[in-house]
Amino acid sequence: MARRLESDRVLFATVVVLVLFGIIMVFSASAVIAADQFHSGYYFVVRQTIYAALGLGIMLVMMNVDYRRLKSPLLIFPALGLQLLLLLGVLFVKAEHDTHRWIRLGPVSFQPSELAKIVLVIFLAYFLELRKDSINAWRQTLLPIGLVAGLDGVLILREPDFGTTLAIAVMVGAMLFAAGLQVSYFVCAGLAALPVLYLLIFHVGYRYRRIMAFLHPYSDPLGAGFQIIQSYIAVGTGGITGAGLMEGKEKLFYLPEPQTDFIFAVIGEELGLIGALLVIALFGVILWRGLRAAARCQNDFGRLLAIGLTSLVVIQALVNVSVVVGLLPTKGVPLPFVSYGGSSLLMSLFAMGILLNISQNTS
Repeated sequence: MARRLESDRVLFATVVVLVLFGIIMVFSASAVIAADQFHSGYYFVVRQTIYAALGLGIMLVMMNVDYRRLKSPLLIFPALGLQLLLLLGVLFVKAEHDTHRWIRLGPVSFQPSELAKIVLVIFLAYFLELRKDSINAWRQTLLPIGLVAGLDGVLILREPDFGTTLAIAVMVGAMLFAAGLQVSYFVCAGLAALPVLYLLIFHVGYRYRRIMAFLHPYSDPLGAGFQIIQSYIAVGTGGITGAGLMEGKEKLFYLPEPQTDFIFAVIGEELGLIGALLVIALFGVILWRGLRAAARCQNDFGRLLAIGLTSLVVIQALVNVSVVVGLLPTKGVPLPFVSYGGSSLLMSLFAMGILLNISQNTS
């Protein structure tokens, strides 16, 4: 009798809880702003609910699609070409908030970098399995990976989106490490990256100002340091148990983008340290179950795919939380499953659908 395949129920439940919790927090964080800007306090939460329903549907579909089908070159290389065209095309779209990150079609918008992250993970899992006997060969393995990931990184950096570029770099490093790349390569890559990072940070005006605001926020409390100071206030006033759901004050035109980049600050203020730690614990569960699926997978493609998808979600969560509590300079990286935004939510749930399928094919 054939064995009945079952996905990881713990991982599934964790993702669903985060999505539902995100809908609640988006409403709490955005109701007043939405009423002021769009004359309806339900503007953001209705859209987030629609995105969540679509995303959960996509996740359920991908749970039932054998992840090994993604290994087809007939799928991978056209997807690579499509995401590169979208990353290039978005640079010619009219800027919003001085960035070129969204392609808009009427009321619907899409962020190509979100698709690019998933496509890159799938390509790397495929290519690294293909080169598993020559992982440390720079010409056969590292050069092609550097060209593909580097081109994605350069285009995303041009948007500009430095936070996503760094998240992709860490994800690529995690997958290469899991594939068995020698540590000496990471040391060389790190040393080579230092002058590039110096130029990108200290010779680009707005990034330099963010670093200075991060190091000395109270030197300009109403200017460059305003965002992080308001985040400190929100998290600090939450205490242990928080002010209560919907009772936060910093979201009332003090916190910048409280429903997206700084939604964790709203969580800290309204649900306190307990609520914030529970959210972090849920991402810890995703890390645990993702690595568990990778460890139990019987083939390199699935193992590397699980590591890449898990690292993407966890790295973004880590960056978002670190920004809110002042461990990193301000970056526009959303909190996966929780922050408002269709592209991020849909692609994150797409990734979790693949990971859940891997979890049911681990023996």
